[in-house]
Amino acid sequence: MQQRSPIVSPETLRARLGAPDVRIVDVRWVMGSPGAGRLGYEEGHIPGAIFLDLDTELAAATGPGRHPLPEPADLSARLEAVGIGDADDIVVYDDVGGWIAARLWWMLDDLGHERVRVLDGGLPAWLAAGFPTTTAEPGPRPRGHLHLHERWTNVIDREGIVAGLGRIVLLDARGGPRYRGEVEPIDPVPGHIPTARNAPADTNVGPDRRLLPGSILAERFDALGVTGTGPVVTSCGSGVTACFTSLAMRVAGLPDPILYPGSYSDWSRAGLPVAIGPEPGERPGLQPAAD
Repeated sequence: MQQRSPIVSPETLRARLGAPDVRIVDVRWVMGSPGAGRLGYEEGHIPGAIFLDLDTELAAATGPGRHPLPEPADLSARLEAVGIGDADDIVVYDDVGGWIAARLWWMLDDLGHERVRVLDGGLPAWLAAGFPTTTAEPGPRPRGHLHLHERWTNVIDREGIVAGLGRIVLLDARGGPRYRGEVEPIDPVPGHIPTARNAPADTNVGPDRRLLPGSILAERFDALGVTGTGPVVTSCGSGVTACFTSLAMRVAGLPDPILYPGSYSDWSRAGLPVAIGPEPGERPGLQPAAD
């Protein structure tokens, strides 16, 4: 059976705006600026959209990395509280091309809710199409009933990465300067996980911040060596942008990769070796590390 497209165009969303089964979620976020996403929402958002905060509502308070996955039951309860249920078509957007929105898409998809898509191009594409925004927040809805799986499935932890280095294809969605170790704005050690291949998120989109056609994405991932090899694992700084790699691979018609939720923020805090420079680096002699 063909999988549902993980993206929706501004035009399609505009045509369904106000439908009772459409729930729009604004997840704008700025690294290092808590509250900036919420402020942007208050200054103007797509009509009917609610706001969910990446740091406090889409991540656990503690766990590996900077944005640990919440317990599925906690996520379900949070979404039910804002009126989201099994029958809803959920559209998620941000203002950076979908890198943040893909996190909620991935979480719901992994937990079995197929009716979720990312707005292609996000808020900039919506505005470029001439569609309206509002500062009015939608009124409360009755509590939803959302039946999600009880556990995450398509994930790998740090110990699994250590054991799999040299066998898995590990993709790093961070920008080139961070991958190469030239800059590191937030994590303790610059560089990348040894053997990781750089797959910057911004190379998945065109100048309009909308996803490239699936055929072009497939060629790009093929050049990264994801086809006909070992298991593919996506990573980034904290397990957020890595979800955008998963989304792009879905658009490309490729098998779903595995997510390393802790990503580099988990790895770099564990005292494990890192690689510097443009090459993936060799597999170091490692034993699975204890927390």
